[in-house]
Amino acid sequence: MLFSTMSFACMNVIVKHLSDVSSYQIVFFRSLSSLFFTFGFLIKNKIPIIGKNNFLLIMRSITGATSMLFFFMSVKYLSVGTAVSLRYIAPIFAAIFAGFLLRERVRPWQWVFFAISFIGVLVLKGLDTEINTYGLMLILMASVLSGLVYVIISKIGNSEHPVVIVNYFMVIATVMGGLLSIGNWVTPSGWEWLFLFSLGVFGYFGQVFMTKAFQTATTNVVAPIKYVEVIFTTILGITLFNEIYTFWSLLGISLIIGGMVLNVWYKSKFKR
Repeated sequence: MLFSTMSFACMNVIVKHLSDVSSYQIVFFRSLSSLFFTFGFLIKNKIPIIGKNNFLLIMRSITGATSMLFFFMSVKYLSVGTAVSLRYIAPIFAAIFAGFLLRERVRPWQWVFFAISFIGVLVLKGLDTEINTYGLMLILMASVLSGLVYVIISKIGNSEHPVVIVNYFMVIATVMGGLLSIGNWVTPSGWEWLFLFSLGVFGYFGQVFMTKAFQTATTNVVAPIKYVEVIFTTILGITLFNEIYTFWSLLGISLIIGGMVLNVWYKSKFKR
């Protein structure tokens, strides 16, 4: 899980570095370079590329691609650590969607932990004068859509191979990013080409290491560690981009991550 968080943190700071490149292009290259791994895995293991639940797979992919686009756009307006922290409130929206669409029950203590995280959002918006309102709206929309992705994947269940789900996502995100880039193309130069193609590599291995972590150890042990991504990303943001985090931004981030970690820990008690 630590290797996973480091991979995702590297991907996050590369997105921040590519500030002159269109977010549509970033989605395109991040997805295109991942297809090399997903198609390769499916072909090597003779797994059918076309899934059984095509409607749900397409809906998951469109929703996920849009969420990814909003996240990449938000990084241009927010410090990268703040953007990643706010993206992690997605479980709140997932719980709301699951209640309506899947009739899943959220326990009272979970709402308490969600409230702690939401207070963190209010602290960031209300007390941190450095935060950009437009960037905040973008990352909140990304989190809402990410929460919907969780519910769609839950609806798909075990009927599809995980790589099939990811492959659909990458194909549709590549097409979406490519089409949107047509009128917004900025030709990369020099090292930007390498950075763009490395996004898919870091993203893919982040997913692989995360999957292996959940397969190897219990959820209550490894799930909270994924929030270390915020720490790694924040440190890289300070080191590479001289980002400044005020007391209020650090307090808000701590409340967001603290509430989410408590939620993961509490949920794991009922899965033993």
